[in-house]
Amino acid sequence: MKTRIGILTGGGDCPGLNAAIKSVVRSALNGMFSRRRKTDFDVIGIRDGWKGLCETAIDTEEMYKKHIVPLDEDLVRSWDLLGGTMLGTSRTNPFNPAADRSALLLSNIHRLAIDCLVAIGGEDTLGVAQQLRRSGVRTVGIPKTIDRDLVGTDYTLGFESAVQVITEEVDRLRTTAGSHNRIFVVETMGRHAGWLALEGGESSGACVVLIPECDFEIERVSGILAKERSRGARHDIVVVAEGAKPKGRDHFIKSRELDSFGHYTLGGIGEYLACEIQKETGIETRSLSLSYLQRGGLPCAYDRRMGKYFGTAAVDLIVRGDFGKMVSYRNGRITAVPLDEVVGEINTVNVDTFYDPERYNGSRTLFLDEQRPASSEG
Repeated sequence: MKTRIGILTGGGDCPGLNAAIKSVVRSALNGMFSRRRKTDFDVIGIRDGWKGLCETAIDTEEMYKKHIVPLDEDLVRSWDLLGGTMLGTSRTNPFNPAADRSALLLSNIHRLAIDCLVAIGGEDTLGVAQQLRRSGVRTVGIPKTIDRDLVGTDYTLGFESAVQVITEEVDRLRTTAGSHNRIFVVETMGRHAGWLALEGGESSGACVVLIPECDFEIERVSGILAKERSRGARHDIVVVAEGAKPKGRDHFIKSRELDSFGHYTLGGIGEYLACEIQKETGIETRSLSLSYLQRGGLPCAYDRRMGKYFGTAAVDLIVRGDFGKMVSYRNGRITAVPLDEVVGEINTVNVDTFYDPERYNGSRTLFLDEQRPASSEG
């Protein structure tokens, strides 16, 4: 009797997802466990995230073909080289109180004879996996989000590839900014956590980086830029996360229509900031939102490797019967943490450690303890 693994990707797409899917398939079908005949698996992919399991009853061959794809080594052979997700994704919440489809979800899991479900996603996707676990479904999570805002892990799939996109796009902007003597404001993703803007800004050498964890003052931002110009700079780059905001202001909202997880769409802070900077400094300032470009393209080498490690670790958990956990990368090693410890919390930038609120950029001091004066006690 084979153990059936179902696997899906939920939420926003990003590079590294296909590497994780391939690793789950290869580890299950041709890994150490199958070679030693300890466990016999088959693996099915679920199309379009949770939507694929709760859109309709999967009770006919036609519905099966629409929502399910059997996965084998030949099919996924080159998937790790590709961006996005070959299974498709969606922002569907089966437990949405306004349109609860959890009963259909559980029914389809039973119809498909899924013994264990591997969910690759961020807090929302893993939140559904956590609720399924409480309903008796055996689940394992793999962390994915370009925001890198999941607790319990030092890395989430897609982050380094997204930072690379920011770096490359800012590099391109510098040529036109320098040619026209302009300031450019680059808006990145990052609703509650500023990791993407911070590390993308540091990688690209941005003059100013603004993050959600530290409200900023327009006057100080403009002052920093004016000082740079007085020192002979012909151009400057400002990187701002979509969730950053001026002191005393609310977030900039692009659309107030809520998704099924209760989130509205942020956006517009970059354009606002460019107008204010030009008004304050008199320097021509333009804005650019990288938006979905940050999710696109091929996975960098790091995301390909991490996808492989996470997928292998997910199968390890299944073989051990250690369900209700998310595979994790902590302190230089692959491990796992309970989903209950992951969902409901956000990993944000520690301003005291990683950010300089005076310069509005990354901290220039890393060995904080060595900078503190010795205690007078003892």
